[in-house]
Amino acid sequence: MTAQNPSSLKTTHRHFRDNFPALAYLGLAVLAILLGLGLRLLPVGLPYPLVRWGGSVLWAVMVYLLFAAFLPGRSAWTVFGIAGVAATLMELLRLYHSTGLDAFRLTLADALLLGRVFTPLHFVCYWGGVGIAALVDWWLIRRVEAS
Repeated sequence: MTAQNPSSLKTTHRHFRDNFPALAYLGLAVLAILLGLGLRLLPVGLPYPLVRWGGSVLWAVMVYLLFAAFLPGRSAWTVFGIAGVAATLMELLRLYHSTGLDAFRLTLADALLLGRVFTPLHFVCYWGGVGIAALVDWWLIRRVEAS
């Protein structure tokens, strides 16, 4: 067995993403879910705007982390674009109505997963949350590659 040259690990951004365990992204996604549920369901006396919009930002962070887990080898900016478009499409889905979908929208599962009503401010929350996640991901990748 031969030792690996440490300088060979500093090749590219993509190299790090290829080797970063998807389980770490999934674990962080679970953390985002738990924080979002806590924010929305626990009466801890936080200001209404933080509860209302913070959950949407955390949902977008979770979307980014899930795409990062399942798209290894993609740059943070590629994942940012894909996750942002996916979150936007989910918001636009709220404009579509059918009997079955409207019945599902009355459940707690839909309220937590998809939301019940279309709100244009969600676009800001989603792109902001995905952007924050991408920036942190990119910054961490750069730090690891520099060390």
